[in-house]
Amino acid sequence: MTGVRTGLEQLVAGRTRGERALSGRIGLVTNPTGVLPDLTPSAPALLRAGFRVTALFSPEHGLRGTGQAGSGESGDDGVADPATGLPVFDTYQRTGAALDELVASAGVDVLAFDMSDVGARFYTYVWTMHDLMGAAARVGLPFAVLDRPNPIGGAVSEGPPLDPAFASFVGRAPLPIRHGLTAGEIARFANREIGAELTVVPLAGWRRERYFDETGLPWVMPSVNMPTPDTALVYPGTGLFEGTNVSEGRGTTRPFELIGAPYVDGRFAEALNALGLPGVRFRDTWFAPVFGKHAGTPVRGVQLHVTDRTALRPVFTGVSMLHVLRTLHPDDFTCEPFLDLLWGADSLRLALTAGRDPRDLCGPPGRPGDHAELMYA
Repeated sequence: MTGVRTGLEQLVAGRTRGERALSGRIGLVTNPTGVLPDLTPSAPALLRAGFRVTALFSPEHGLRGTGQAGSGESGDDGVADPATGLPVFDTYQRTGAALDELVASAGVDVLAFDMSDVGARFYTYVWTMHDLMGAAARVGLPFAVLDRPNPIGGAVSEGPPLDPAFASFVGRAPLPIRHGLTAGEIARFANREIGAELTVVPLAGWRRERYFDETGLPWVMPSVNMPTPDTALVYPGTGLFEGTNVSEGRGTTRPFELIGAPYVDGRFAEALNALGLPGVRFRDTWFAPVFGKHAGTPVRGVQLHVTDRTALRPVFTGVSMLHVLRTLHPDDFTCEPFLDLLWGADSLRLALTAGRDPRDLCGPPGRPGDHAELMYA
């Protein structure tokens, strides 16, 4: 099977004309996932290839990837990166004029984005890209995306598109939850509204039906709670549990694959398996998170075991799990307003709160081309 070449690899090997867009002083937006196949980080790789990287910009979780969800990385802002000596600018929780000021203060001629997404709308890296594209447009800088594959495949989309009334940092553009796009495709879609001077340095050798383990690329954890490609497979559905009082498995070695709460009993796994959801089985289990919800408390729940990833519908699976929990434990299960931002509307929370079956909100699976122009048809 032919290996996939990322935009970064294409660029440093001189296989693309993208170098024209990256002349002058480059501000590189990256994290540990920005690597060549030999695991050389993108900043040293670009410097070695003769590009003039002069500043680094970090997203949620930080340049080194040590920050937990909802945080950057202590010491990022204005501190030199020990590996390259370049100044680091922390973009997390900066928007609008504050982000414009940060970009302008870096003294760069172009911004370049190189990091891996995980294929779910509420993962924040593509929205860091989105916000920096907007800042670049406002301060008059070009923007380049060094594209990478969607690790859960790009042939299927799932879930309703974001209602613009619920736009936030976990969703800026009207995409489905499982969007099926690469970062470069999202950039081109979003740029219809932003109007940045955008260049996408494309992938080579990627087909939309390919999952990450079929690319030949090394898996680098996108964040501390996304340890494996298996995590990414289920995350578009089980990530919704972040908007409830149920543990989504943070504080365990299998985040988003372990779901549970102190009030759950053995009926949860039985009821889920009785649904016959495609591509997944559920194992009754106990776990005790070391941090996050229910930290230090043994809780009962399930572990998801994917049996057929091509049949798996992660969003439908996650919504089915929420519905079963609400049905079994109506006095204990609760939703938080954050669920509205994750879902991209209030319809799921309202249905669950009212005791209605919300599974029809998922709709049938679609194709990414239904909502965005595809670069890799």
